[in-house]
Amino acid sequence: MTAKFRLSVAAGLTLFLASLPALAHHSFAAEFDAEKPVSMKGKFVKMDWVNPHSWIYMDVSGPDGKVVSWKCEALPPNGLYRGGWRKDSLKPGDEITVEGFLAKDGTSTMWTRTVTTADGRRMFAGNADSVPPPRTPPTDQPKQ
Repeated sequence: MTAKFRLSVAAGLTLFLASLPALAHHSFAAEFDAEKPVSMKGKFVKMDWVNPHSWIYMDVSGPDGKVVSWKCEALPPNGLYRGGWRKDSLKPGDEITVEGFLAKDGTSTMWTRTVTTADGRRMFAGNADSVPPPRTPPTDQPKQ
């Protein structure tokens, strides 16, 4: 094999491997149900500032007192940072309310739209393009 051929194969393999994370990205509709909005109140545990999406972990106490750990998927770190989030925005034990949409697979996972702290501070964690707009009921009246 010539050096030029080997270099071409190596370059092609490198481009292929570099594109794999983009292939792994998913749409909102593939994992979450827009028909199942949810609001969870609980204690903040930790946050993973990772790509392609950040994760908020919280413990929610049910009516029976049983604690369920929830994973809340959010925007990537860059999107959260541009929206005003910082790594110290939430501290373990903080009371938070997370609004979003349940996962289709029935696990304790949700897509996060907003996080509200106990003092009323509201932080956006999902972008509007990732969630379908609310449905409007059909009307028999023609538009004028």
